[in-house]
Amino acid sequence: MTFTHRLIASLLTLSAALAAHAQAQAQQAQAQAQSAGAVPVKAAACAACHGPEGKSTQPAVPILAGQTSRYLYLELRDFQEGRRKNDLMTPMVAGMSRDEMRELSDYFAKQKPPPQTFAADAAKAKLGKAKADETLCVMCHMTGFSGQNEIPRVAGQHYEYIVKQLADFKARTRTNDAGNMTSVASTLSAQDIENLAHYLVGL
Repeated sequence: MTFTHRLIASLLTLSAALAAHAQAQAQQAQAQAQSAGAVPVKAAACAACHGPEGKSTQPAVPILAGQTSRYLYLELRDFQEGRRKNDLMTPMVAGMSRDEMRELSDYFAKQKPPPQTFAADAAKAKLGKAKADETLCVMCHMTGFSGQNEIPRVAGQHYEYIVKQLADFKARTRTNDAGNMTSVASTLSAQDIENLAHYLVGL
């Protein structure tokens, strides 16, 4: 191989290396941009009540972090279409697009649920577990009450929020559940609801 051929080969190798380096830098920059933009714009408004990353510290406001994406999306849609009512949530979702709902739902579903600070009563939690077993709650909510698809995660949810939702299902003031929860809740006493909440909050 002549000197000229060697020089051309070297230049071609250098050019390929530079191109590969430039491509790697571009991919890294794109990944960083995607990471930086991973938090949906509308999540900032959610944080006012639900906390950063959906980790609510307000007992009456649900924890969104770690909730199933499908459930979150359906609830946002139900608030928008009037199947579920809340004086704060209804105006929040009024102008939200389906894509924005999905983006928010996917974002919160990817967050890690915060540890609970509520001190559950062990005796009530034991009774709550027995009632959960009796009513076959895990058939829908899954083992560990981690939820699936449109069935919500209730493990580690706020005590006050759990009590309120079960009471609302029982009273039929919340009915966006295709009848499943209203049917189950109708069999629960006020004490059952309290016991279940003590059990679920500690999971």
